[in-house]
Amino acid sequence: MKRGTLERLNADRAEKRSVALVTETASGAQWLVYAEAVSPDAGLAEDVAVRARAALADDRSAILDADGKPYFIQVHNPPLRLFIVGAVHITQALARMASIAGYAVTVIDPRRAFAEPERFPGLEVSSDWPDDVLRAAVVDRRAAIVTLSHDPKIDDPALETVLRSEVFYIGSLGSNRTHGKRLARLHEKGFTTTETDRIHGPVGLNIGAKSPAEIAVSIMAEITQARRGAA
Repeated sequence: MKRGTLERLNADRAEKRSVALVTETASGAQWLVYAEAVSPDAGLAEDVAVRARAALADDRSAILDADGKPYFIQVHNPPLRLFIVGAVHITQALARMASIAGYAVTVIDPRRAFAEPERFPGLEVSSDWPDDVLRAAVVDRRAAIVTLSHDPKIDDPALETVLRSEVFYIGSLGSNRTHGKRLARLHEKGFTTTETDRIHGPVGLNIGAKSPAEIAVSIMAEITQARRGAA
């Protein structure tokens, strides 16, 4: 690997930027491919670049042949992130499921009695206000947000912070009536219907879930559906 390529790759990884390292295995030629564009030192066939971007989206490295040439696509994606606002019983189950699914989970609740690290072993727990945490975090297209506190004073600031971001999923706990009131508050704050339509509310797939664990299953399923574009 050329030194310049290695330095750029390391910088991308340090900055948590998604990048695919494409190697033509016969010649050893290499390119860095991003979700938006190929690196300036191009010369890479467009169909290979398209496959590299698809590999980034799928989170899977790949081997392919193009025009008789073998290529290895090595995906370097930062971890998927899940920010859960509200350290409630559903959160305990959802956080475990998300961790198993490969998400880096952050639990946020300014109510210190709820945000006890002992309730969420091995996870990042913050007792700061969610809007402060989210503004300081990486909330890009590899992030999902779920608000579960059921308290507008806690949930609304989080939603206001992410509605105009690139996060791939936003979900909020509450009945249809509660969600209607939530939308009305956000519209009063200047958010458009197009923006608030991004919120999955009531949160989770409609599978008849009742218990905290069942609701967590429905939420994780809906997050997966949004992530994989299966809706």
